[in-house]
Amino acid sequence: MAAAPHDHAVCIDDALTRADRLCEERGARLTPVRRRVLELVWRGHRPRGAYDILEDLAAEGRRAAPLTVYRALDFLVEQGLVHRLESMNAFIGCIDPGARHATQFLVCRRCGTATEISDPEVSRAIESAAARTGFAVERPMVEVQGTCPLCRNENQQ
Repeated sequence: MAAAPHDHAVCIDDALTRADRLCEERGARLTPVRRRVLELVWRGHRPRGAYDILEDLAAEGRRAAPLTVYRALDFLVEQGLVHRLESMNAFIGCIDPGARHATQFLVCRRCGTATEISDPEVSRAIESAAARTGFAVERPMVEVQGTCPLCRNENQQ
């Protein structure tokens, strides 16, 4: 899971580099505010709410209205740079923003860490089950609640 020790600065740098490139290719404008919001979403592997981001901006001495942050988040979702986790009303960076893909999230109910996976078998099962009922899938996203390996190991020690 993403919570394993690693150089998180690399995650953030990669996400920002990909975002710059994708927005340039698409003719979309990644403004400084949008870029900073993206960076704050990527701050950890935990979903972040709009008000968490507002608090971060305020701590930096930046005044931002909630509408500004929500518009930035809407743009980032529209561009596929972040995902909105419905169950938490929070946002998390997309690990593959260049491609449209079905996503599944493993969300630790203890530490709040969320890991994006994209299992084609799960996606096919959802599409197949939906097709049998005549349902048209528009945004195939699954959120699975559970306990991450780090939290499970802490519990066992």
